[in-house]
Amino acid sequence: METAGYLPALLRETDAFRGTLLGDLTAQVEHCGSWTLYDLANHLGAGNRWAATAITAHHPGHRSPAAPREPAALLSWFDRQTAVLLDVLDGDTAAPAWTFHPPHTVGFWQRRRCLETLVHRWDAQHALGATEPLDPELAADGIAEVFDTFAPRQIEAGRAAAPACAVGFEATDTGSSWTYGPGAPAASVSGAAGDLLLMLWGRLPAGDPGLVWKGDREAAGAALRGPLVA
Repeated sequence: METAGYLPALLRETDAFRGTLLGDLTAQVEHCGSWTLYDLANHLGAGNRWAATAITAHHPGHRSPAAPREPAALLSWFDRQTAVLLDVLDGDTAAPAWTFHPPHTVGFWQRRRCLETLVHRWDAQHALGATEPLDPELAADGIAEVFDTFAPRQIEAGRAAAPACAVGFEATDTGSSWTYGPGAPAASVSGAAGDLLLMLWGRLPAGDPGLVWKGDREAAGAALRGPLVA
């Protein structure tokens, strides 16, 4: 995805997430442990301020106090946290920043916060019972991020094993494709980019009817055993 597209996409996804905060803040977020929608808002807002500090102070040490629970106050708090992030992201994408994975630039955080918000917007809408589709190009970039950023980090940290074989991925709506793992793919999966991304993030099962598999499913399951994202 072109770098120039991240900030507009982040604004769009943030607005959609913010809209969910007008709903039931006690709604359970299915794929985030015991979190409620309030907890998800606290996570995303605090993460925005944390990333802003990583850019401006070049360290990951910021800790935000818990978000207020009163709905109007929560919205105001979330807006302030997000405004700080947007302000520091709106600049030279090649400028240096602390990051947990290369590249160590502001551009890393434009991409990372955009894709984080994309998935958590879906989480929030899912908690309220009505999800909107993921933008195909943005979702395709999210798939690439799993393979170029998260999976290597998880393997290095010992939270996931290096794949013993390759798995092929094809996004039928964007024409994008990826190979994860060594050698020729033992199996492949195709589907809409959004569905592939949600599967990799543990939001959809591998057997979801929107996904079409070919080849050795058992080998693919072993290669994708993770979690690949954290």
